[in-house]
Amino acid sequence: MIQLTQKEIDLIVETMITIALENEKYFADLDAKCGDGDFGISLANGFRKVKEQWDSIDRSDIGVFLMKTGMIITSHVGGCSGPIWGTAFLKAGMFAKGKKAIGVEDLIAMSRSAIEGMMARGGASLGDKTLIDALAPATDALESYSKISNKNLLTALREAAKAGHAQIESTRDWEAKRGRQSFTGERSIGTLDPGVVAVGTMMMAVVETLGKATSKAAAP
Repeated sequence: MIQLTQKEIDLIVETMITIALENEKYFADLDAKCGDGDFGISLANGFRKVKEQWDSIDRSDIGVFLMKTGMIITSHVGGCSGPIWGTAFLKAGMFAKGKKAIGVEDLIAMSRSAIEGMMARGGASLGDKTLIDALAPATDALESYSKISNKNLLTALREAAKAGHAQIESTRDWEAKRGRQSFTGERSIGTLDPGVVAVGTMMMAVVETLGKATSKAAAP
């Protein structure tokens, strides 16, 4: 696998939908430890709306599809989750506008754009114990692998997913500096950030889904 076409992008978003819906209560329970407990519900509501409108989302190109997806999430989810996750899709989509396929360099730029957009929208920085602390290391890993080889995109994505997923435990003993959890101060130390968990879990599920699809396509 060298590039991702609309078919693979659909698989990625479908996998994110599945993870959000299947883990609605789990993510909410994580948030309830130091937050207001609505993260899992908000995230699921946003992706549920995407699922409901799935067949009607504009797929003129990858960028348009991602931007439309982001708009659905932003317009149907309140609180912090809607604007933050919606911005990620919108910013990534803006970079991919007009593209029918994207490679590793595109993905790196899309992720950097999404991170910058989320930081600007939510005021978070690296080290604040938010989903950005999973996305940034994953993007760094993707970029590091691309310097070695940009011919196996699935392997690059797998390395990125492993780096992002590792942050679930790595950030446990951090003190939350943004969002509802930051209001609890040192009480947030020792807890898992639901955003980091969601991103790390989605990443691992995505590479598993893409791996199965690639194996199936290569089968005689």
